[in-house]
Amino acid sequence: MIQSKAILYPRKRIGDLPGIVVGHRFFSRAEMCAVGFHNHWLNGIDYMGLEYKKEYSKYDFPLAVSIVLSGQYEDDLDNADTVTYTGQGGHNLTGNKRQIKDQLLLRGNLALKNCCEHHVPVRVTRGHDCISSYTKRVYTYDGLYEVVKYWAQKGVSGFTVYKYQLKRLEGQPELTTDQVNFVCGRIPKSTSEIEGLVCEDISKGLEFKRIPATNRVDDSPVSPSGFTYIKSLMIEPNVKIPKSSTGCNCQGSCTDSKKCACAKLNGGNFPYVDLNDGRLIESRDVVFECGPHCGCGPACVNRTSQKRLRFHLEVFRSAKKGWAVRSWDYIPAGSPVCEYIGVLRRTADVDTISDNDYIFEIDCQQTMQGLDGRQRRLRDVALPTRVSQSSEDENVPEFCIDAGSKGNFARFINHSCEPNLFVQCVLSSHQDLRLARVVLFAADNIPPLQELTYDYGYTLDSVHGPDGNVKKLTCYCGALNCRKRLY
Repeated sequence: MIQSKAILYPRKRIGDLPGIVVGHRFFSRAEMCAVGFHNHWLNGIDYMGLEYKKEYSKYDFPLAVSIVLSGQYEDDLDNADTVTYTGQGGHNLTGNKRQIKDQLLLRGNLALKNCCEHHVPVRVTRGHDCISSYTKRVYTYDGLYEVVKYWAQKGVSGFTVYKYQLKRLEGQPELTTDQVNFVCGRIPKSTSEIEGLVCEDISKGLEFKRIPATNRVDDSPVSPSGFTYIKSLMIEPNVKIPKSSTGCNCQGSCTDSKKCACAKLNGGNFPYVDLNDGRLIESRDVVFECGPHCGCGPACVNRTSQKRLRFHLEVFRSAKKGWAVRSWDYIPAGSPVCEYIGVLRRTADVDTISDNDYIFEIDCQQTMQGLDGRQRRLRDVALPTRVSQSSEDENVPEFCIDAGSKGNFARFINHSCEPNLFVQCVLSSHQDLRLARVVLFAADNIPPLQELTYDYGYTLDSVHGPDGNVKKLTCYCGALNCRKRLY
């Protein structure tokens, strides 16, 4: 077709094509090829090669111009304005979408990487079944998207895949296609279908949803052991919890931020949006939730982190990091995943405990500072003067949560230098920052079966052994910008 000049736009170009507007429908891949909109019959990524270098000299090549989403990969997740797209190569072409070998950073995968680094938008077209189409498929152009980040990870089938997060550019016509979720991984419908199952529910019925544990790594599979599962904090006798603070006078659910006393503590607005059972709008220095003396009920959006477990989670054995946690469900950005639960103790009392990797120091000052600048915080809300907090000169937080012998599934969530969760200090029953609740929220939209991680917050060379020498621990998070060491 190219040789016979039968293609409308034979030269590939970045951005929209004249005459092809958002909502335009193609009834076959051949139609897209004939127009020059997407010049591959099968591949999901269309890109420019080195022959375009003279025309686009400031870019690295190859450079992607178009992708087609058709659910051809088991790890794909399409959520309308945001897309987690799996790169090309390595999957079974017979139609069951399973990955059968590792992907490589070549051709289309490299082209999308270059788009990310040069901020070049790509056209996104979605394919759907359609009984009225002569091919039984329809492909709808949904506009330009930016590749905001990319990474490599082990996919659902255990092979390396390249992932790309795309975000729709603002100022375009609204989407005409419905929200689509290509969640095609082998997510079991019941525990009887889970491969490598070693425990049906590590919470033993304490959580609203079962949390199974799987082990497909060890030759003689074992289950998580050495701890007692608890659902709420246990308090050591020498830790005194402040009296409950005065609450708001709202009834039913807090809706008027001008009248709600708790909203005023949050700078005059509610920190959560009433969407998907409550989502945090943005990370803050501290979130003030409604507490036991508030007039509102348990369904109030300003009690979001206090609600029951909402996602189907799995604790699984990893090859290098021990136990880890992932979700079978899609987790929207801003959703609370869990509170870090254990025994609330004075930090001075745990100094003599050796080999305990489950100590979480309640250091809201470090959280406010954004982990040495690695995590941004909302800085426009001043803390009320009556909020108790440690002196900035104190190097060691006064209190900690010890999940060594008692805790919840949060003790199995691993560190990452590029995490998908973040730590948020939350106050609900009192206003003492030293004893704030430690809650983990989704930092971004998290696709199913992606490992859940957060930044442990260590500074390099900050941990010393009994002999005074600096201790070093290798980081195995696998992030593109991994710091190579945990501490």
